[in-house]
Amino acid sequence: MTEVISVRFRGGCKNYYFDPRGMQVRMGDEVIVETAQGPEFATCTQGNHEVEDETVVQPLCAVLRMATEADRRTVEYNRKKESQAFDVCGKKIAEHGLEMKLVRVSASFDGNKIIFFFTADGRVDFRELVRDLAAVFRARIELRQIGVRDEAKMVGGLGICGRPFCCSQFLNGFMPVSIKMAKTQNLSLNPTKISGTCGRLMCCLKYEQGAYEDAARQMPKVESFVQTPDGPGNVKSVDLLRQSMKVSLDSAPENLKTYRRCEVEILRNGKGSREGIVVPEERPSRYVEPREEELPPTPVFTTPFYVDHPLADAPAREKMGEEPGSDGKPRRRHRGGRRRSGGGKPPLPLGEAPKGDRSRGEGRRPAAGEGAGAAPAAPRGEAGASKPRRRPRHRGGRRHHPGEGEGGKTPQAD
Repeated sequence: MTEVISVRFRGGCKNYYFDPRGMQVRMGDEVIVETAQGPEFATCTQGNHEVEDETVVQPLCAVLRMATEADRRTVEYNRKKESQAFDVCGKKIAEHGLEMKLVRVSASFDGNKIIFFFTADGRVDFRELVRDLAAVFRARIELRQIGVRDEAKMVGGLGICGRPFCCSQFLNGFMPVSIKMAKTQNLSLNPTKISGTCGRLMCCLKYEQGAYEDAARQMPKVESFVQTPDGPGNVKSVDLLRQSMKVSLDSAPENLKTYRRCEVEILRNGKGSREGIVVPEERPSRYVEPREEELPPTPVFTTPFYVDHPLADAPAREKMGEEPGSDGKPRRRHRGGRRRSGGGKPPLPLGEAPKGDRSRGEGRRPAAGEGAGAAPAAPRGEAGASKPRRRPRHRGGRRHHPGEGEGGKTPQAD
């Protein structure tokens, strides 16, 4: 990896790498760099960063220093000198009667060299012009002939889109553009519509060429033989952006119908004969209606959503843990998991104690003196009978025992 900075010279869109030599340069700083033509004034477009060694052209020129106020005044003086040189050169061209058009004048940072850019239809003998210019400016004179695209880049302007020229804004170099690109994009071949201000094909034709080429690979060519849902036919026109085409059907050749790419089947791509091509009898559409036997079975809900519904059956109620009451309606459980007070056990006959009831002496271990031959306990309400232990109260209130009468006493049997 090599540490470099990127700089851009006046009037250019291309970035060049230079060795910072330990200096920390930030984007937007003005620096003086060493070039093959001598020191030049440039603007930093990217600060210190590392790049691959393969991307650097050796030997790598270095940054001389950061620009000072004196360097900026020198640049302003050179701009005025370039303006004067442009006027003087224009007069000299007219005096010598040369068929050339002066485009731009550029002076070096140290003022030892002046370059004149011009355009011409052919070769121009400008040796006498160079001698006159050297005598006036006392500097090294160089004349360079450029093309019309370079002229548009230097002069600048607005394109037919209303924006500044791409070549003068961000393009690093000129891309090759051919008339084949205009044909691929189905553009009008009128030169006034596909040419730029420079008179050459517009550079923006190259931008979307890759997308058009990918779309053209998927679409059939004109006069292709295709099978559509309405029958076979020939393709008359193709719209690459909409992925659609107009087809002349064999059944109705005078009426063109529009189809999507997914709706047709290519039987022959391009022009040719139909001999040997098997035309399918019927081409299925994108959506095929399923047969009745292929439809999934309708789901059957065995458990109703609400057990009190009239359609709810007894097995479903038993599965839900509910038993129908005497009135035919199911009994519900309490939210806490306990049954309501009205849903307890059925009442016992009078005089019969529930199994395992300790309050009645059932289901407990016999005390001392009690045994198989012991006398039975005295019934309630008689003399010598022990007072029965009261049942605990229910949390929600006093529980009503089905065996108790008025006043909490058990009625005596006759």
